[in-house]
Amino acid sequence: MSQQQDATAFTRTAHAALGRILPVDDGQDFADARRGFLGTIPDATIPGATGNPVWSMKPFEFVEGQRPDTVNPSLWRQARLNAIHGLFEVTPGIYQVRNFDISNITFIEGATGYIVIDPLISEETARAALALMRQHRGDKPVTAVIYTHSHVDHYGGVMGVLSDADIRNGLRIIAPEGFLAEAVSENVLLGNVMGRRATYMYGATLPKGPRGHVDSGLGKTVSTGKVTLVPPTESVSTTGSRLTVDGVDIIFQVTPDTEAPAEMNFFFPQFRALCMAENCTCNLHNLYTPRGALVRDARSWSHYIDEASAMFCEDTDVLFASHHWPRWGQDRARDFLAKQGDLYKFIHDQTLRLANHGLNPTEIAERLRLPPSLEAEWHTRSYYGTLNHNAKAVYQRYLGWFDGNPANLHKHPPVEAGARYVALAGGADALLASAQTAYDQGDYRWVAELVNHLVFAEPDNAAARTLQANALEQMGYQAESGPWRAFYLTGAQELRNPRPKSDKPRQGAAGQLRALPAGSLLEALAVRLNGDEIGERTFAFNLTFTETGEAFSLSVRNGVMHHAPGRTTGPADEVSLTCAALIALLIGETTMSDAVSAGKVSGAIAGFQDLLSLLDQFDFWFEIVAP
Repeated sequence: MSQQQDATAFTRTAHAALGRILPVDDGQDFADARRGFLGTIPDATIPGATGNPVWSMKPFEFVEGQRPDTVNPSLWRQARLNAIHGLFEVTPGIYQVRNFDISNITFIEGATGYIVIDPLISEETARAALALMRQHRGDKPVTAVIYTHSHVDHYGGVMGVLSDADIRNGLRIIAPEGFLAEAVSENVLLGNVMGRRATYMYGATLPKGPRGHVDSGLGKTVSTGKVTLVPPTESVSTTGSRLTVDGVDIIFQVTPDTEAPAEMNFFFPQFRALCMAENCTCNLHNLYTPRGALVRDARSWSHYIDEASAMFCEDTDVLFASHHWPRWGQDRARDFLAKQGDLYKFIHDQTLRLANHGLNPTEIAERLRLPPSLEAEWHTRSYYGTLNHNAKAVYQRYLGWFDGNPANLHKHPPVEAGARYVALAGGADALLASAQTAYDQGDYRWVAELVNHLVFAEPDNAAARTLQANALEQMGYQAESGPWRAFYLTGAQELRNPRPKSDKPRQGAAGQLRALPAGSLLEALAVRLNGDEIGERTFAFNLTFTETGEAFSLSVRNGVMHHAPGRTTGPADEVSLTCAALIALLIGETTMSDAVSAGKVSGAIAGFQDLLSLLDQFDFWFEIVAP
């Protein structure tokens, strides 16, 4: 297939134009990102179970050189900041390991050990961070874990800082109310599609380098180790709640429907330190994340930032978060919070203003510009979320996907529409000729829209795939947003190098399935029930999970699966099994006969096997840029 291209003259011109309007770099961010450095490990390289690294900063050494023409100048600056890694003192008693994963892990020195905040994505990276902390601050036990919110980069590495004995002994794991339900919703019910789209958003398959993955904006990239989930032992539901954890007083602010559906900020009075979780980071965040998730509430987000400032800023000497670097000083903290809060409220209010004038989401996104006072800040720039797609998110939250134009109410799906557009253009050759003219004029957005129709109509058309890849690539080179760059360049990569078809589903990681309570696991089964095949069939089972003795009724009626704790009151078949066996059957790791032979499943085997045959297995590597 075709090869990667250099940056065109149009891309170089776009970079030069942006460079002329960027804020002045006074060096403060770099000073803050390096402040309090205590040490690191070579290249932050962390091996996994097979010896291959699940995380390493070595492939990103290139960001210390001259910016290449294939990278947006603003994103290049952010990439250099996100390359500063190691253990840092935030203030005496509070320490962070930064850039051992996309998120930060924070350690609070308690009376007898370490309170861990947000144990990263992977066991391996969290374990390495804890080892670095112990190397510099003493070999103390972990005495509690706090999850700031329900995204996987803030809990997935928890078993890197805990042991099975810690869990059995009831070590405190504190999270906002609703944490587990939201973690299951994002990472299990929709785990396959979100996981696949996340490979685009974080450039997981891209080479690290000036023409590939450079930075994710929110952090360098995502680790690739073992992901786990341990449910919290206690939840925080009310703003103003106070807990004493290993001798440390903490005041909580609950912030639902902000950066995550379940999230909280908190303040440490004895350290005069405010943790803003992921509600305030050194970039414009996502109101809608391109990997897919519930649209976030910009108005609530802004309100809770203002509330945090009013509650805590008068006593705050340092503000830190779950990504990026801290800010020291009450005045700087207050200014940062004010501008971050106004950022989200501006997008919210102005989107609704323009919607009330009758503009549709695409029109609003093209028109919206930040006021000069917000444009003058580096921490409001579109390194992760963008003004463009966040405006569309606000519109979607209030008005949904439909823009009111009846022509858009029942459009043809991509393959059928593609064939019609190709015919309208006068055939594939004519469409390609028109698109090539647009490419030669630097109109890459139009090329991508136009040639997308041909790729979906004729997915084996090599010329179409090449031109589409070339256009997406230049858009990636120009993107200030790390996720936008990754989406464009991953799309180009998959167009140039199609993945061979598979005769069976290629399963994604099942790590979080294995950690689910039985009830949450049964909830995940319901979204796999094939509504086309179930017809009018009904099922009723009493399930007993032998590890815990828990009993559940499981039934299917009207094409819908239901479950509930306890036994059904009507006739039902009896099945006993382990959670592990159910997961293995679900994702195709074992067969029913093998599970029965191993003593993992017993009872009404035939009926239960019949039901399982109606559950879909998801293929992680489904196509995105082609049908």
